[in-house]
Amino acid sequence: MMSVGRGILSSMEELQDSPPRRSREQLAQWVQEFQDQGHVVAGAIRVAQQEDADRQDTGLVVMNLHTAKVSVYMQPRGYDDPLWEVTLSVRPDELTLAVYDVASLAAELVVAGNLCSFLQWKSLEWDRESGTHT
Repeated sequence: MMSVGRGILSSMEELQDSPPRRSREQLAQWVQEFQDQGHVVAGAIRVAQQEDADRQDTGLVVMNLHTAKVSVYMQPRGYDDPLWEVTLSVRPDELTLAVYDVASLAAELVVAGNLCSFLQWKSLEWDRESGTHT
């Protein structure tokens, strides 16, 4: 009986940390790698806890922009999908910015796009190495 229980636990651990699932810890490592490359982030990046329908940890990357007080959410488009998407949070009011703030916002969005591209590349690389995707 003990070996069966260990087998189930081992299978659950493999499911949580194997492609296409990207755990919060895995995403945090990738975000840290991105930051260690010297990308300048005016706001803050964090990896939030997120669960799928099976209550498995999938992680959600959130970048809080400094200029516009808006959050950018990054995640794979769907289960077993290596492509990522970006969602901008909705603001309750109009956003009026000085011209230099528009330039700052544009720079922050470029960094967000670069981060999302990096995460997608890491996902594709990780999926290929796992043999899940070619």
